[in-house]
Amino acid sequence: MKAKLGVSALVLLFLGGLWLVAAPFAVGYQPRGAEYVDATVNDLWVGGGLAALAFVSLVIYAADALRELARRGKHAES
Repeated sequence: MKAKLGVSALVLLFLGGLWLVAAPFAVGYQPRGAEYVDATVNDLWVGGGLAALAFVSLVIYAADALRELARRGKHAES
């Protein structure tokens, strides 16, 4: 149960980070063809960092889960 909650939180953080990256363009507060406004730069850095951190955490979690499954499979064969 705790693992599902943690993975769900990481997925939500990842999606939130992607939204922050897309928001300036989707919502329209970044004028097309103009130099990036401060809010856009902030959203890109914070959103990109948040999405990257969540993605790396998900990959680490998945690798650990696969390692645990392999360990259990090895013990089951013995």
